[in-house]
Amino acid sequence: MALYTTVMEEITGYTGLSPAALFTIVALMAVVYKTVCGMFVAPEDFNKPPVVTANFNSNILNMTNSSNTKDAQPLQLGEVTEHQLKAYDGSDPNKPILMAIKGQIYDVSSSRMFYGRGGPYAMFAGRDASRALALLSFKPQDLNGNLQGLDASELEILQDWEDKFMEKYVKVGHLACPTTNDSGS
Repeated sequence: MALYTTVMEEITGYTGLSPAALFTIVALMAVVYKTVCGMFVAPEDFNKPPVVTANFNSNILNMTNSSNTKDAQPLQLGEVTEHQLKAYDGSDPNKPILMAIKGQIYDVSSSRMFYGRGGPYAMFAGRDASRALALLSFKPQDLNGNLQGLDASELEILQDWEDKFMEKYVKVGHLACPTTNDSGS
């Protein structure tokens, strides 16, 4: 009992707080720490794309989130039109974010903060951004897959982008007609 009394007197003398106040503050600090840590993603989970499967019914692409399914395979679209690709621009949080380079479609959902709504590269989502990437352009007229008129250095820049995308993202399909304008009908 003498040890308990000595410890309590030392806490009060050292901190100027009653032992109950000190332990309350320490407990609140632990709760705040756990809450703040829970707001952030662990580094090893940061770049994991969501697992999504595709169901084809009546020529309409329906996406179903299957993160709770053990046997879920990553989204595989196959051949898609530019009009269908626009549905994956990040506006629907239940769909993956897709982007095409040279007609090859990649799932960039793991970088939602860049390609999702409000992100610095959101304008590239749901489109073939080959020309814009080759020209390092954010101009709306360059957001297409038309490679005509690009010089060797611009095509090299585009190849560097494609290499980075192949390394970082899963290829999920390809565009049916990568350089034609689809009216959406």
